[in-house]
Amino acid sequence: MSHSNIQIFDTTLRDGEQVPGCKLNKEQKIIIAERLDLLGVDVIEAGFPVSSPGDFASVEAISKIVKNATVCGLTRSVENDIKVAGEALRYAKKARIHTGIGTSDSHIKFKFASNRDAIIERAVRAVRYAKTFTEDVEFYAEDAGRTDNDYLARVCEAVIAAGATVLNIPDTTGYCLPNEYGAKIKYLKENVKGIEKAILSCHCHNDLGLATANSIEGVINGARQIECTINGIGERAGNTALEEVVMILKQHPTLNLDTNINTSLLYSTSQMVSEHMGIYTQPNKAIVGANAFAHSSGIHQDGVIKNRETYEIIDPKDVGVTESAIVLTARSGRAALAYRAKNVGYELTKLQLDVVYANFLDFADVKKEINDSDIHQIIETSSVYNQIISA
Repeated sequence: MSHSNIQIFDTTLRDGEQVPGCKLNKEQKIIIAERLDLLGVDVIEAGFPVSSPGDFASVEAISKIVKNATVCGLTRSVENDIKVAGEALRYAKKARIHTGIGTSDSHIKFKFASNRDAIIERAVRAVRYAKTFTEDVEFYAEDAGRTDNDYLARVCEAVIAAGATVLNIPDTTGYCLPNEYGAKIKYLKENVKGIEKAILSCHCHNDLGLATANSIEGVINGARQIECTINGIGERAGNTALEEVVMILKQHPTLNLDTNINTSLLYSTSQMVSEHMGIYTQPNKAIVGANAFAHSSGIHQDGVIKNRETYEIIDPKDVGVTESAIVLTARSGRAALAYRAKNVGYELTKLQLDVVYANFLDFADVKKEINDSDIHQIIETSSVYNQIISA
């Protein structure tokens, strides 16, 4: 079966930058945009041009330097927003305007004091106007996760007829369960007239920790674009993590879904974004966390030392990590100690290991983690040290 390509729409520089305290300057945005282009993302959402002169300048600068990806600018369904975005994107080799409006009853009533028919009219006007600047127009139905499916289908049909090339179906509040979100995408795929003319896109937030699961359900049910950020950064609890969805698709070939991402750059890209934004990933973060390939349990360490695949479903090198880490703690066993001791120059017999291990446990009960210098001290203070060095 042939594989379907899933486009990766990276919004690190727009949605990701909405994290309090993570404001980037133009030079930092350019550095990250160049790396995202090298990483292989299909679309870089470079910013919200009308929001500030600085954001306009950043989007314009990124448009000039990106070689491969489409450069995208966000707008509301407001004529001036769209005009300013079109101006900021005029140097891009491939440009996309991302415009839209809230479609849930909550948004229609409380944000816009409007009605369903009027919202569709505004959406259509916005898409038609955006088409005067670029052929590639993405429409977002904000709060689609809580929008009635029949009405959402009406919105989608209207904006496709107006020229939208991509339909963003956001779970803006991160409320949907995976089966609900997948069913919504499936419903649109099966019930929207003209759907073959547009790509369905997943944009999921992580308020309940379901952003990655929802995005995967979305593509399983017919979406062909995932909107995500490096390290899952973003508004409130964050967005779908790029590294997670990419590696899920890579590690599950039976899904027959591929991306264009060079996964060997994932870890270094994660580190770069963390450093520039000043937000560091938690150690147990999937794929790129410091402990993602670290083992401290004796049972796990013994298995990994014998064969990495016993406890690792991803080869660390596939994401740009040099090797797995065997971390020595009081929970570590003899196999791990022997492995780490060999790495620093000691070949221990079984009897020597038994003696050294008893000394190791005394150290490990005092220190949280045993490093290489500690290993030298543990062996040098053991009763079999002279045997070891004379061997």
